[in-house]
Amino acid sequence: MPRPVSRPILHGWYVLSLRPLREHGAIRRQAARRGARCVAVSTLELEALPASAALGKALACARIVVTSPAAVRAAAAQPGWRPRRGQAWFALGEGSARALGRAGVAPTQVALPTDGHDSEALLALPGLHDVRGAAVGLLTAPGGRGVIARQLQQRGARLCVAEVYRRLPRVVAPSRLRALAALDDHGALLFTSDEALAPLWRVLPATERARWQARPCVVASDRLAARARALGFRHVLRAAGPSPAELLDALAAHVRHGRFR
Repeated sequence: MPRPVSRPILHGWYVLSLRPLREHGAIRRQAARRGARCVAVSTLELEALPASAALGKALACARIVVTSPAAVRAAAAQPGWRPRRGQAWFALGEGSARALGRAGVAPTQVALPTDGHDSEALLALPGLHDVRGAAVGLLTAPGGRGVIARQLQQRGARLCVAEVYRRLPRVVAPSRLRALAALDDHGALLFTSDEALAPLWRVLPATERARWQARPCVVASDRLAARARALGFRHVLRAAGPSPAELLDALAAHVRHGRFR
């Protein structure tokens, strides 16, 4: 007799993605590979900012920090984008490193944290320890926690900041809230940004918050894990990293071991 075809591990599940507008593609693909579907709610939209003078100064530095793949894409699309050989680049994760590679920066020039995927892990890289008097470029967006800029300045770096994109808030439409309320409980929240969750969390009715608090919440850092618990989530899953594959793998591992049904 033919062997029965096994279902993907996340068959019947959905994941709630709060990525910015038009940034859900990778999560959709990774979810589909595991049998899940992606429910997208964008509370933010990314907009490139012209930063010609500031970008030129940042790119003239021997050491350059990028805070996200979006920062790399926005910078690389501008006329002043000219990475040089011999520069040391520092990125938060593999997504930013891949974006740098596509923009012409050699992989050997890029340093990534090996223990963690947040600002603190990046600042622990040896190349960012002794920066007193050194010019360090920072490609980023306005807002956020500001930890990287603050710490580098406290270490004595001459910081050259280029704000190459910004995050614009988007209102969650009432129809989208109704669609979320109609979902069953076989879902998980991918919590990768407090800035992205906060606008949705504020407008969710108390009953809907309670439903999400009982569902798995997948995070990629200890900081976000603590934040999720403070918000009342009871099942916080720590992924190995922030990539869509790592987030989905964390959920799949717990489902595989029967922790969620």
